[in-house]
Amino acid sequence: MVEENPNNGENPEKTDGGAAVVEPPKIFTVEILHMIKDAQQQHGLRHGDYQRYRGYCTRRIRRLRKALKYPQGDKRHFKRRDVTLTQLTGKKADERFIHIPLISSERAWAYAMQLKQEANTEPRKRFHLINKLRRACFYALQLQELCNSEVFDARTKLECEAYVAWMHGTLHFELQLWKSAGEHLKRAQVVYENLAKALPDDEQELYRAKVNEFAPNLRYCAYNISGGASGGKIDEILELRAQGVLENLDVLVSQTKTESSEGLQTIDWRGRKVTVRPEKVRLFLLSAQELDKSLAKTTKLDGKIELIERILMDCKDAIQAVRDEIKQDPKLRSLTTGQTVSGVQYLLAYLSYIRHSRTLQRNLCLVDQAKLNFDDPNQKSQIVGDGKRVRSQDLARLYEIILQNVTEMQQIAGMEEDVQYQSEVANLAITFKAFRCYYIALTLIDMKKWKEAVALYERASNYATEALKGKSSSEFQMQAELKQVVSTIDGCKFSAHAYSVLEDDTKEDAGGSSSKSQKTTKPLYERLSEYKEDQPLHTKTPNVFKLTPDMEPIPCKPLFFDLAMNYMELPSLESKLESSGKKGASITGFVKGFLGWGGGGNK
Repeated sequence: MVEENPNNGENPEKTDGGAAVVEPPKIFTVEILHMIKDAQQQHGLRHGDYQRYRGYCTRRIRRLRKALKYPQGDKRHFKRRDVTLTQLTGKKADERFIHIPLISSERAWAYAMQLKQEANTEPRKRFHLINKLRRACFYALQLQELCNSEVFDARTKLECEAYVAWMHGTLHFELQLWKSAGEHLKRAQVVYENLAKALPDDEQELYRAKVNEFAPNLRYCAYNISGGASGGKIDEILELRAQGVLENLDVLVSQTKTESSEGLQTIDWRGRKVTVRPEKVRLFLLSAQELDKSLAKTTKLDGKIELIERILMDCKDAIQAVRDEIKQDPKLRSLTTGQTVSGVQYLLAYLSYIRHSRTLQRNLCLVDQAKLNFDDPNQKSQIVGDGKRVRSQDLARLYEIILQNVTEMQQIAGMEEDVQYQSEVANLAITFKAFRCYYIALTLIDMKKWKEAVALYERASNYATEALKGKSSSEFQMQAELKQVVSTIDGCKFSAHAYSVLEDDTKEDAGGSSSKSQKTTKPLYERLSEYKEDQPLHTKTPNVFKLTPDMEPIPCKPLFFDLAMNYMELPSLESKLESSGKKGASITGFVKGFLGWGGGGNK
């Protein structure tokens, strides 16, 4: 394993062949403006609370020194320990060491701005304000001395140069040294302008906003220098001096452009640059660029489909990598608004477009494969290898899937406001609607539904004509196929109409023999909806209406009978029958009862 030398950042190690291998030193990139702007917006300066931001800087420095194990003395004694190049080179080099002088300068500056707010009522605090700004410039110079070493890239050097110039310009502005203040502020403005030009589009807005912040102070400096006169010439002098001070400005800007192009791949899509950060996404884009060459070399459709499906799997992983990068990167999470987040969303939109466009390309290959087995549109189906059958409804189903894919392309997040993109995708949808209607019409012809087929032929022709008039995407040029469909539909419409007329004539001929037998049986009023030539109607006895209708059974007038007895329930007389049939009664008892001798009558 190669180890680094803490003295100079290089450590030669002998390999098996005896040659010494030198590991290059670590190169750090510190986005100073991004870092301080994020901290300021999150810790008080959004509302102008400099005291809160100063407290955050104090706690941040304490946490940094504790995490880096670089304290200043112990609990009883204070021993000052500034950051040197030793901590930024060697095996234990850490980028966080450079944050200590930067946050220290920010803390002193925040304290000065707090005192500036309080100096309106207490003028003596202005002396304290000047001292704090001097302390901020001291830490800024310490930061510049560290950043000018070889362990930092050109972008960090430019940002540090602009930060130091801005801090000194702020100090001289408070000291009312208008000439030097204007020179420092103009130098910072020039550096930020050139730095913005060297960076991708999604990172330029922050630097341009910082450039605009210098404009009021520069105008005030020019006003005071000229004694109240026009400051146009003074601005030109300040700009020339600022550009002359930065002797290596062009060199650093060119290095920044090179490093940004190497570290971040920039894709130009629909007139806007998309910055690619994740490594997996950059590798995917490289493979996607090589896909077209591979497809051109492949002659078989099966091979093309396999290549596209493989790149679709990689595209899915790339989209997931971008989403994970947004979740894991605290800087991207913190920037909820602005150009950076929209750039990331635009990158997601670009990857989603690649996914849908490649899926559409794969489906078109499937359509071409099916069309090879469906050459004759007038036949119901074609038999292909292995006994499989390709039918017109199978092609219609494929075009239905393609239309769903085009609908998903229209709904890509971030492309709703792009009028040109939506117009191209809408024209693409109309193109595939024409093909779908055409193959549905062929399916209806298979089912011998001639009138419906003619209607769909007409609709397919209208769609194709409209698609030819519209502006189509450069990736999917289908004008030749549309013209061929239009010419084919013209013949198919007349053919379907002819089949429809022949079918109607056949039905009439088939029904002619039965109508002859019905002429003498059915009267005319029963067959008014049918047109048949009936010669007996011109004779003296036409069969128009039967004057003497046939006898039909009808209900007669109801007669009233006493039928209630059939529905009455009479009481049972079994008890009476049992009492009258008792055994043991003699004839004498019967006689007594009959003649009244029983004695019952005396009662």
